[in-house]
Amino acid sequence: MVKVEFITHNSTKLLHLDFAGGKVAELAAAIDEAKGVIAAEPKGSVLTLTDVTDAELTPETKENIKEFAAHNKPYVRAGAVIGVDGFKQVIFNFVVHFTGRNLKAFNNIDEAKDWLSKQ
Repeated sequence: MVKVEFITHNSTKLLHLDFAGGKVAELAAAIDEAKGVIAAEPKGSVLTLTDVTDAELTPETKENIKEFAAHNKPYVRAGAVIGVDGFKQVIFNFVVHFTGRNLKAFNNIDEAKDWLSKQ
């Protein structure tokens, strides 16, 4: 089940976007929820931890993610992404290039949390 929630790591507030295993409709709903949560925060203050492990990837999902990343740019200081493999790596590279955002892919959640807490 996908979810959007704030967590704390090393006294740092992180927005955990748990999209792992999400299907297209679930991901679209979670992205809409996350947009509202992120836009309610001060600009340049949000640290996102996004898990896309086994998330369903379709052309619709790709467009939603691209638009989501562009929407978040004013609010997100840095973002860590987990579960980027195969074709997701191509999309991740495109999003980073397209948005110019401070995003980094990680192999595990602990490394991602540690990196984010230092941003």
